[in-house]
Amino acid sequence: MGKSQELYQKAKKLIPGGTQLLSKRPEMFLPNLWPSYYSKAKGCDVWDLDDKHYKDFSYMGIGANILGYADEDVNKAAKDAIDCSSMCTLNAPEEVELAEKLCEIHPWADMVRYAKSGGESAAIAIRIARAKAKKDIILFCGYHGWHDWYLASNLGDDNNLEGHLLPGLNPSGVPKGLRGTAFPFAYNDQKAFDDLIRKYEGQIAAVIMEPIRNIHPNKGFLEHIRTVTEEQNIILIFDEISAGFRLCLGGSHLVFNVNPDMAIFGKALSNGFPMAAILGKRSIMEAAQDTFISSTYWTDKVGLAASLATIKKYQKLEVATRLNANGEMIQNGWKEIAQKYNLDISIMGIKPLSYFAFNYPNDKEIKTLFIQEMLERGFLSTTGYYASFAHTQEDIQHYLNAVDQVFNLISKAIHEDSVKKLLKSEICHGGFKRLT
Repeated sequence: MGKSQELYQKAKKLIPGGTQLLSKRPEMFLPNLWPSYYSKAKGCDVWDLDDKHYKDFSYMGIGANILGYADEDVNKAAKDAIDCSSMCTLNAPEEVELAEKLCEIHPWADMVRYAKSGGESAAIAIRIARAKAKKDIILFCGYHGWHDWYLASNLGDDNNLEGHLLPGLNPSGVPKGLRGTAFPFAYNDQKAFDDLIRKYEGQIAAVIMEPIRNIHPNKGFLEHIRTVTEEQNIILIFDEISAGFRLCLGGSHLVFNVNPDMAIFGKALSNGFPMAAILGKRSIMEAAQDTFISSTYWTDKVGLAASLATIKKYQKLEVATRLNANGEMIQNGWKEIAQKYNLDISIMGIKPLSYFAFNYPNDKEIKTLFIQEMLERGFLSTTGYYASFAHTQEDIQHYLNAVDQVFNLISKAIHEDSVKKLLKSEICHGGFKRLT
Protein backbone atom coordinates (compact mmCIF):
# COMPACT_ATOMS: atom_id res chain seq x y z
CA MET A 1 0.00 0.00 0.00
CA GLY A 2 1.06 3.57 -0.71
CA LYS A 3 0.66 6.66 1.47
CA SER A 4 -2.91 7.22 0.32
CA GLN A 5 -4.06 3.71 1.19
CA GLU A 6 -2.22 3.79 4.52
CA LEU A 7 -3.83 7.09 5.46
CA TYR A 8 -7.26 5.67 4.72
CA GLN A 9 -6.63 2.79 7.13
CA LYS A 10 -5.94 5.41 9.79
CA ALA A 11 -9.00 7.42 8.75
CA LYS A 12 -11.33 4.48 9.34
CA LYS A 13 -10.22 4.47 13.00
CA LEU A 14 -10.75 8.21 13.41
CA ILE A 15 -13.71 9.03 11.14
CA PRO A 16 -16.97 7.04 11.31
CA GLY A 17 -17.52 5.66 7.81
CA GLY A 18 -13.98 6.64 6.78
CA THR A 19 -14.99 9.67 4.71
CA GLN A 20 -17.42 12.58 4.94
CA LEU A 21 -19.13 11.65 1.66
CA LEU A 22 -20.27 8.13 0.77
CA SER A 23 -19.49 8.77 -2.91
CA LYS A 24 -15.81 9.30 -2.03
CA ARG A 25 -15.49 6.16 0.04
CA PRO A 26 -12.73 3.98 -1.51
CA GLU A 27 -14.84 0.85 -1.04
CA MET A 28 -17.24 2.26 -3.63
CA PHE A 29 -14.44 1.93 -6.18
CA LEU A 30 -11.55 -0.41 -5.41
CA PRO A 31 -11.26 -1.53 -1.78
CA ASN A 32 -7.68 -1.31 -0.40
CA LEU A 33 -6.23 -0.09 -3.72
CA TRP A 34 -8.12 3.14 -4.58
CA PRO A 35 -5.77 6.14 -4.05
CA SER A 36 -8.27 7.76 -1.64
CA TYR A 37 -6.50 11.13 -1.18
CA TYR A 38 -5.13 13.80 -3.48
CA SER A 39 -2.19 16.15 -3.03
CA LYS A 40 -3.19 18.42 -5.90
CA ALA A 41 -5.55 18.57 -8.88
CA LYS A 42 -5.64 20.76 -11.97
CA GLY A 43 -7.95 20.54 -14.99
CA CYS A 44 -8.73 16.82 -15.05
CA ASP A 45 -5.31 15.82 -13.69
CA VAL A 46 -5.00 14.43 -10.16
CA TRP A 47 -1.94 13.49 -8.10
CA ASP A 48 -2.20 11.22 -5.05
CA LEU A 49 -0.03 11.31 -1.92
CA ASP A 50 2.64 9.20 -3.64
CA ASP A 51 2.68 11.74 -6.50
CA LYS A 52 1.13 9.23 -8.87
CA HIS A 53 -0.66 10.99 -11.71
CA TYR A 54 -4.15 10.15 -12.96
CA LYS A 55 -6.68 11.55 -15.40
CA ASP A 56 -10.06 11.86 -13.72
CA PHE A 57 -12.72 10.28 -15.91
CA SER A 58 -15.01 9.40 -13.02
CA TYR A 59 -16.99 11.95 -11.04
CA MET A 60 -14.87 15.15 -11.28
CA GLY A 61 -15.33 16.27 -7.70
CA ILE A 62 -18.65 14.36 -7.49
CA GLY A 63 -20.11 16.56 -10.19
CA ALA A 64 -18.88 19.87 -8.82
CA ASN A 65 -16.06 20.72 -11.22
CA ILE A 66 -17.72 21.34 -14.58
CA LEU A 67 -14.91 23.75 -15.55
CA GLY A 68 -12.17 21.49 -14.19
CA TYR A 69 -10.12 21.46 -11.02
CA ALA A 70 -8.54 24.70 -9.80
CA ASP A 71 -9.98 26.81 -12.61
CA GLU A 72 -7.91 29.98 -12.68
CA ASP A 73 -10.79 32.42 -13.16
CA VAL A 74 -12.95 30.92 -10.44
CA ASN A 75 -9.98 30.58 -8.10
CA LYS A 76 -9.06 34.25 -8.65
CA ALA A 77 -12.59 35.33 -7.71
CA ALA A 78 -12.42 33.14 -4.60
CA LYS A 79 -8.97 34.42 -3.62
CA ASP A 80 -10.07 38.02 -4.08
CA ALA A 81 -13.02 37.31 -1.79
CA ILE A 82 -10.69 35.78 0.79
CA ASP A 83 -8.44 38.84 0.65
CA CYS A 84 -11.50 41.01 1.37
CA SER A 85 -12.33 38.60 4.26
CA SER A 86 -14.57 35.65 3.61
CA MET A 87 -16.64 36.53 6.68
CA CYS A 88 -17.78 39.79 8.25
CA THR A 89 -20.40 41.18 10.62
CA LEU A 90 -21.88 42.83 7.52
CA ASN A 91 -23.27 40.98 4.52
CA ALA A 92 -21.49 40.28 1.23
CA PRO A 93 -23.00 42.32 -1.64
CA GLU A 94 -22.54 39.31 -3.90
CA GLU A 95 -25.62 37.82 -2.22
CA VAL A 96 -27.78 40.30 -4.10
CA GLU A 97 -25.83 40.08 -7.36
CA LEU A 98 -26.04 36.29 -7.47
CA ALA A 99 -29.75 36.31 -6.59
CA GLU A 100 -30.40 38.73 -9.45
CA LYS A 101 -28.39 36.55 -11.84
CA LEU A 102 -30.16 33.32 -10.84
CA CYS A 103 -33.59 34.94 -11.21
CA GLU A 104 -32.53 36.35 -14.57
CA ILE A 105 -31.59 32.84 -15.74
CA HIS A 106 -34.85 31.46 -14.29
CA PRO A 107 -37.52 34.12 -15.00
CA TRP A 108 -40.22 32.16 -13.15
CA ALA A 109 -38.31 32.67 -9.85
CA ASP A 110 -38.43 35.82 -7.71
CA MET A 111 -36.39 35.13 -4.60
CA VAL A 112 -33.28 33.17 -3.52
CA ARG A 113 -31.85 31.73 -0.31
CA TYR A 114 -28.39 30.19 0.07
CA ALA A 115 -26.78 27.22 1.77
CA LYS A 116 -23.52 25.32 1.46
CA SER A 117 -24.55 21.85 0.29
CA GLY A 118 -27.17 20.07 -1.75
CA GLY A 119 -28.63 18.17 1.18
CA GLU A 120 -29.03 21.42 3.10
CA SER A 121 -30.75 23.11 0.19
CA ALA A 122 -33.23 20.24 -0.11
CA ALA A 123 -34.00 20.39 3.61
CA ILE A 124 -34.48 24.17 3.41
CA ALA A 125 -36.80 23.86 0.43
CA ILE A 126 -38.88 21.22 2.22
CA ARG A 127 -39.07 23.39 5.35
CA ILE A 128 -40.22 26.42 3.34
CA ALA A 129 -42.77 24.35 1.42
CA ARG A 130 -44.23 22.87 4.59
CA ALA A 131 -44.34 26.31 6.20
CA LYS A 132 -46.21 27.70 3.20
CA ALA A 133 -48.59 24.78 2.73
CA LYS A 134 -49.11 24.10 6.44
CA LYS A 135 -49.12 20.39 5.56
CA ASP A 136 -46.62 17.62 6.28
CA ILE A 137 -46.60 14.98 3.54
CA ILE A 138 -43.90 15.04 0.87
CA LEU A 139 -43.93 12.97 -2.33
CA PHE A 140 -40.51 12.46 -3.85
CA CYS A 141 -38.72 10.84 -6.75
CA GLY A 142 -34.95 10.31 -6.74
CA TYR A 143 -32.15 10.99 -4.28
CA HIS A 144 -32.33 14.15 -2.16
CA GLY A 145 -29.72 13.85 0.59
CA TRP A 146 -29.31 12.62 4.14
CA HIS A 147 -31.73 14.72 6.20
CA ASP A 148 -34.52 13.38 8.43
CA TRP A 149 -37.37 14.40 6.13
CA TYR A 150 -36.00 12.11 3.38
CA LEU A 151 -34.81 9.09 5.38
CA ALA A 152 -38.16 9.13 7.19
CA SER A 153 -39.51 7.32 4.13
CA ASN A 154 -37.68 4.17 5.28
CA LEU A 155 -39.35 4.23 8.70
CA GLY A 156 -42.44 2.66 7.19
CA ASP A 157 -40.73 0.42 4.65
CA ASP A 158 -37.03 -0.43 4.56
CA ASN A 159 -37.21 -0.65 0.77
CA ASN A 160 -38.80 2.74 0.07
CA LEU A 161 -35.49 4.28 -0.99
CA GLU A 162 -34.45 1.32 -3.14
CA GLY A 163 -34.24 2.52 -6.72
CA HIS A 164 -33.74 6.13 -5.63
CA LEU A 165 -29.96 5.95 -6.20
CA LEU A 166 -28.77 4.55 -2.87
CA PRO A 167 -29.93 1.21 -1.42
CA GLY A 168 -29.26 0.31 2.20
CA LEU A 169 -30.00 3.71 3.77
CA ASN A 170 -30.88 3.06 7.40
CA PRO A 171 -33.24 5.53 9.14
CA SER A 172 -31.58 4.89 12.51
CA GLY A 173 -31.67 8.14 14.47
CA VAL A 174 -34.61 9.55 12.53
CA PRO A 175 -37.54 10.31 14.88
CA LYS A 176 -40.25 7.67 14.66
CA GLY A 177 -42.80 10.47 14.67
CA LEU A 178 -41.83 11.25 11.07
CA ARG A 179 -43.22 7.91 9.89
CA GLY A 180 -45.74 8.46 7.12
CA THR A 181 -44.53 11.91 6.07
CA ALA A 182 -42.54 11.06 2.91
CA PHE A 183 -43.49 8.67 0.11
CA PRO A 184 -41.61 7.75 -3.10
CA PHE A 185 -42.75 7.28 -6.67
CA ALA A 186 -40.64 6.01 -9.55
CA TYR A 187 -39.51 8.26 -12.37
CA ASN A 188 -41.84 8.09 -15.39
CA ASP A 189 -44.38 6.11 -13.36
CA GLN A 190 -47.36 8.39 -13.79
CA LYS A 191 -49.78 5.89 -12.29
CA ALA A 192 -47.77 5.55 -9.05
CA PHE A 193 -47.69 9.34 -8.75
CA ASP A 194 -51.45 9.64 -9.37
CA ASP A 195 -52.18 6.89 -6.84
CA LEU A 196 -50.26 8.78 -4.14
CA ILE A 197 -52.02 12.02 -5.04
CA ARG A 198 -55.40 10.33 -4.60
CA LYS A 199 -54.40 8.49 -1.42
CA TYR A 200 -53.12 11.60 0.36
CA GLU A 201 -55.30 14.23 -1.27
CA GLY A 202 -55.44 17.42 0.75
CA GLN A 203 -52.43 16.42 2.94
CA ILE A 204 -49.52 16.93 0.53
CA ALA A 205 -47.25 19.95 1.03
CA ALA A 206 -44.85 19.35 -1.85
CA VAL A 207 -43.54 17.11 -4.58
CA ILE A 208 -39.76 17.09 -4.98
CA MET A 209 -38.03 15.37 -7.88
CA GLU A 210 -35.13 15.55 -10.31
CA PRO A 211 -36.41 16.70 -13.72
CA ILE A 212 -33.95 14.27 -15.31
CA ARG A 213 -31.10 12.01 -14.31
CA ASN A 214 -30.51 8.53 -15.73
CA ILE A 215 -33.33 8.47 -18.28
CA HIS A 216 -35.29 11.06 -20.22
CA PRO A 217 -38.84 11.84 -19.18
CA ASN A 218 -41.62 10.14 -21.09
CA LYS A 219 -43.63 12.46 -23.26
CA GLY A 220 -45.97 14.45 -21.04
CA PHE A 221 -44.61 13.08 -17.71
CA LEU A 222 -43.20 16.33 -16.33
CA GLU A 223 -46.12 18.28 -17.77
CA HIS A 224 -48.56 15.93 -16.00
CA ILE A 225 -46.82 16.41 -12.66
CA ARG A 226 -46.89 20.17 -13.15
CA THR A 227 -50.59 20.16 -14.05
CA VAL A 228 -51.62 17.96 -11.11
CA THR A 229 -49.58 19.92 -8.55
CA GLU A 230 -51.09 23.18 -9.78
CA GLU A 231 -54.62 21.76 -9.64
CA GLN A 232 -54.06 20.36 -6.15
CA ASN A 233 -52.22 23.47 -4.88
CA ILE A 234 -49.12 21.37 -4.17
CA ILE A 235 -45.69 23.00 -4.29
CA LEU A 236 -43.46 21.49 -6.99
CA ILE A 237 -39.72 21.46 -6.24
CA PHE A 238 -37.17 20.51 -8.88
CA ASP A 239 -33.90 19.15 -7.50
CA GLU A 240 -31.23 20.43 -9.90
CA ILE A 241 -28.27 19.49 -7.70
CA SER A 242 -26.96 16.93 -10.22
CA ALA A 243 -28.51 17.93 -13.54
CA GLY A 244 -28.31 21.71 -13.13
CA PHE A 245 -25.78 23.53 -15.38
CA ARG A 246 -25.21 20.37 -17.46
CA LEU A 247 -27.69 20.63 -20.32
CA CYS A 248 -27.85 24.43 -20.31
CA LEU A 249 -27.09 27.51 -18.25
CA GLY A 250 -29.19 26.94 -15.14
CA GLY A 251 -31.70 24.20 -14.46
CA SER A 252 -32.34 21.28 -16.77
CA HIS A 253 -36.06 22.05 -16.52
CA LEU A 254 -35.46 25.03 -18.83
CA VAL A 255 -34.76 22.54 -21.63
CA PHE A 256 -38.12 20.84 -21.02
CA ASN A 257 -39.99 24.12 -20.62
CA VAL A 258 -41.64 22.98 -17.40
CA ASN A 259 -41.26 25.44 -14.53
CA PRO A 260 -41.48 24.45 -10.85
CA ASP A 261 -42.45 26.56 -7.85
CA MET A 262 -39.00 26.07 -6.32
CA ALA A 263 -35.64 24.72 -7.51
CA ILE A 264 -32.47 23.81 -5.65
CA PHE A 265 -28.90 23.99 -6.92
CA GLY A 266 -25.42 22.99 -5.73
CA LYS A 267 -22.45 21.08 -7.16
CA ALA A 268 -21.75 22.73 -10.54
CA LEU A 269 -23.04 26.12 -9.38
CA SER A 270 -19.64 27.15 -7.97
CA ASN A 271 -17.13 24.75 -9.59
CA GLY A 272 -15.92 23.15 -6.39
CA PHE A 273 -16.51 25.76 -3.71
CA PRO A 274 -19.15 25.08 -1.03
CA MET A 275 -22.32 26.72 -2.32
CA ALA A 276 -26.00 25.94 -2.82
CA ALA A 277 -29.06 27.95 -3.73
CA ILE A 278 -32.81 27.67 -3.27
CA LEU A 279 -34.91 29.55 -5.85
CA GLY A 280 -38.63 30.10 -5.72
CA LYS A 281 -41.70 32.15 -6.37
CA ARG A 282 -42.15 35.10 -4.02
CA SER A 283 -45.43 33.85 -2.56
CA ILE A 284 -43.69 30.63 -1.45
CA MET A 285 -40.22 31.87 -0.55
CA GLU A 286 -41.58 34.51 1.83
CA ALA A 287 -42.81 31.66 4.02
CA ALA A 288 -39.15 31.34 5.08
CA GLN A 289 -39.90 34.29 7.36
CA ASP A 290 -42.60 32.29 9.14
CA THR A 291 -40.10 29.67 10.30
CA PHE A 292 -36.44 29.80 11.38
CA ILE A 293 -33.79 29.13 8.71
CA SER A 294 -30.40 30.67 9.47
CA SER A 295 -26.68 29.78 9.53
CA THR A 296 -23.46 31.76 9.84
CA TYR A 297 -21.52 30.21 6.98
CA TRP A 298 -24.36 30.59 4.51
CA THR A 299 -23.20 34.22 4.41
CA ASP A 300 -19.63 33.35 3.38
CA LYS A 301 -18.34 35.59 0.57
CA VAL A 302 -16.20 32.98 -1.20
CA GLY A 303 -18.95 30.67 -2.46
CA LEU A 304 -20.93 33.61 -3.76
CA ALA A 305 -17.95 35.02 -5.66
CA ALA A 306 -17.04 31.59 -7.05
CA SER A 307 -20.62 31.07 -8.27
CA LEU A 308 -20.69 34.40 -10.08
CA ALA A 309 -17.34 33.65 -11.73
CA THR A 310 -18.51 30.14 -12.73
CA ILE A 311 -21.70 31.47 -14.32
CA LYS A 312 -19.79 34.20 -16.17
CA LYS A 313 -17.29 31.73 -17.62
CA TYR A 314 -20.03 29.20 -18.38
CA GLN A 315 -21.82 31.82 -20.48
CA LYS A 316 -18.67 33.06 -22.20
CA LEU A 317 -17.38 29.64 -23.25
CA GLU A 318 -20.76 27.99 -23.94
CA VAL A 319 -19.77 25.22 -21.58
CA ALA A 320 -22.99 23.21 -22.05
CA THR A 321 -22.04 22.56 -25.69
CA ARG A 322 -18.69 21.04 -24.65
CA LEU A 323 -20.22 18.99 -21.83
CA ASN A 324 -22.83 17.46 -24.12
CA ALA A 325 -20.27 16.81 -26.89
CA ASN A 326 -17.88 15.13 -24.43
CA GLY A 327 -20.66 12.96 -23.03
CA GLU A 328 -21.74 11.93 -26.51
CA MET A 329 -18.18 10.90 -27.40
CA ILE A 330 -17.94 8.83 -24.23
CA GLN A 331 -21.31 7.10 -24.67
CA ASN A 332 -20.61 6.32 -28.33
CA GLY A 333 -17.18 5.02 -27.37
CA TRP A 334 -18.55 2.70 -24.70
CA LYS A 335 -21.17 1.36 -27.12
CA GLU A 336 -18.77 0.75 -30.02
CA ILE A 337 -16.07 -0.87 -27.90
CA ALA A 338 -18.56 -3.09 -26.08
CA GLN A 339 -19.96 -4.28 -29.41
CA LYS A 340 -16.42 -4.89 -30.66
CA TYR A 341 -15.79 -7.35 -27.82
CA ASN A 342 -19.35 -8.72 -27.50
CA LEU A 343 -19.84 -7.23 -24.05
CA ASP A 344 -23.41 -6.83 -22.85
CA ILE A 345 -23.72 -3.37 -21.31
CA SER A 346 -26.50 -0.84 -20.83
CA ILE A 347 -25.82 2.88 -21.27
CA MET A 348 -27.85 5.42 -19.33
CA GLY A 349 -27.97 9.06 -18.33
CA ILE A 350 -27.95 12.44 -19.98
CA LYS A 351 -24.76 12.94 -21.95
CA PRO A 352 -22.98 15.11 -19.35
CA LEU A 353 -23.85 12.56 -16.64
CA SER A 354 -23.26 9.23 -18.33
CA TYR A 355 -23.40 5.74 -16.87
CA PHE A 356 -23.06 2.18 -18.07
CA ALA A 357 -23.73 -1.17 -16.43
CA PHE A 358 -22.42 -4.66 -17.07
CA ASN A 359 -25.42 -6.95 -17.67
CA TYR A 360 -24.05 -10.07 -15.99
CA PRO A 361 -24.86 -11.88 -12.72
CA ASN A 362 -21.37 -11.05 -11.39
CA ASP A 363 -21.60 -7.41 -12.46
CA LYS A 364 -19.98 -6.10 -9.23
CA GLU A 365 -16.93 -8.29 -9.82
CA ILE A 366 -16.69 -7.08 -13.43
CA LYS A 367 -17.09 -3.45 -12.37
CA THR A 368 -14.30 -3.87 -9.80
CA LEU A 369 -12.04 -5.36 -12.47
CA PHE A 370 -12.81 -2.45 -14.79
CA ILE A 371 -11.90 0.11 -12.12
CA GLN A 372 -8.75 -1.83 -11.23
CA GLU A 373 -7.47 -2.09 -14.80
CA MET A 374 -8.31 1.53 -15.67
CA LEU A 375 -6.46 2.69 -12.55
CA GLU A 376 -3.38 0.74 -13.61
CA ARG A 377 -3.57 2.62 -16.94
CA GLY A 378 -3.63 5.98 -15.19
CA PHE A 379 -7.36 6.74 -15.02
CA LEU A 380 -9.63 7.41 -12.08
CA SER A 381 -12.60 5.66 -13.59
CA THR A 382 -15.79 3.83 -12.76
CA THR A 383 -19.00 2.99 -14.61
CA GLY A 384 -20.02 6.65 -14.51
CA TYR A 385 -18.60 9.65 -16.35
CA TYR A 386 -19.28 13.25 -15.30
CA ALA A 387 -18.34 15.55 -18.15
CA SER A 388 -16.05 18.52 -17.54
CA PHE A 389 -14.93 21.38 -19.74
CA ALA A 390 -11.38 20.30 -18.79
CA HIS A 391 -11.69 17.03 -20.73
CA THR A 392 -10.13 17.60 -24.15
CA GLN A 393 -10.76 15.43 -27.20
CA GLU A 394 -7.20 14.13 -26.80
CA ASP A 395 -7.93 13.16 -23.18
CA ILE A 396 -11.12 11.41 -24.23
CA GLN A 397 -9.34 9.48 -26.96
CA HIS A 398 -6.66 8.30 -24.51
CA TYR A 399 -9.44 7.26 -22.11
CA LEU A 400 -11.30 5.32 -24.82
CA ASN A 401 -8.06 3.62 -25.89
CA ALA A 402 -7.68 2.39 -22.31
CA VAL A 403 -11.35 1.30 -22.24
CA ASP A 404 -10.70 -0.70 -25.42
CA GLN A 405 -7.86 -2.58 -23.74
CA VAL A 406 -9.84 -3.21 -20.56
CA PHE A 407 -13.07 -4.26 -22.29
CA ASN A 408 -11.01 -6.73 -24.32
CA LEU A 409 -9.52 -8.15 -21.12
CA ILE A 410 -12.94 -8.30 -19.44
CA SER A 411 -14.53 -10.04 -22.43
CA LYS A 412 -11.88 -12.76 -22.32
CA ALA A 413 -12.20 -13.06 -18.54
CA ILE A 414 -15.98 -13.51 -18.76
CA HIS A 415 -15.56 -16.14 -21.47
CA GLU A 416 -12.95 -17.98 -19.39
CA ASP A 417 -14.83 -17.44 -16.09
CA SER A 418 -11.71 -15.87 -14.60
CA VAL A 419 -12.95 -12.40 -13.54
CA LYS A 420 -12.64 -13.09 -9.82
CA LYS A 421 -9.15 -14.57 -10.24
CA LEU A 422 -7.93 -11.33 -11.81
CA LEU A 423 -9.10 -9.12 -8.94
CA LYS A 424 -6.42 -7.71 -6.65
CA SER A 425 -8.92 -6.32 -4.14
CA GLU A 426 -12.27 -7.08 -2.58
CA ILE A 427 -15.40 -6.43 -4.65
CA CYS A 428 -16.60 -2.83 -4.69
CA HIS A 429 -19.64 -1.81 -2.66
CA GLY A 430 -22.88 -1.04 -4.51
CA GLY A 431 -24.67 1.07 -1.89
CA PHE A 432 -24.58 2.19 1.72
CA LYS A 433 -22.86 -0.31 4.03
CA ARG A 434 -21.22 -0.14 7.44
CA LEU A 435 -17.46 -0.53 7.26
CA THR A 436 -17.26 -2.42 10.54
